[in-house]
Amino acid sequence: MATYKSQETPLQASAEAVFSKLSNLENLRSLLEKVPADKIPEDKKAMFDSISITPDSITVPGGPVGALTFRISEKIEPTLIALSGEGSPVPLSLAMHISPVSEAECKAQVVIDIEIPAMLKPMIGGHIQKMADQFGEVLKAIPF
Repeated sequence: MATYKSQETPLQASAEAVFSKLSNLENLRSLLEKVPADKIPEDKKAMFDSISITPDSITVPGGPVGALTFRISEKIEPTLIALSGEGSPVPLSLAMHISPVSEAECKAQVVIDIEIPAMLKPMIGGHIQKMADQFGEVLKAIPF
């Protein structure tokens, strides 16, 4: 299992507020609706429009490999939200660790665990690290 971690992202909200917002994945729907159309590449619009969200899962079309669903597998209030990948060709999980700093601040770190063959790691490891870093950056844009 390979592990990829984002940098710790400082957030101007309490750990409880961040946990509350992100532990119900339907709260992400309003964020998707606010993405400007000109920021979505033309060849990705159909995929973006096909994202399906429930309170405990998010499903994204995966092209030739099929849809990939992330389902909440564990919640520890207010410090952990873990999601497991379903429909992935390899075991995959994503976790957000939330560390309280003060009553009005916290830090969050995204951790992706994926089981990839050693010979593929050099080819795709950088892409997965970039994905972890991008998840960390997206957290900064969420109004908590």
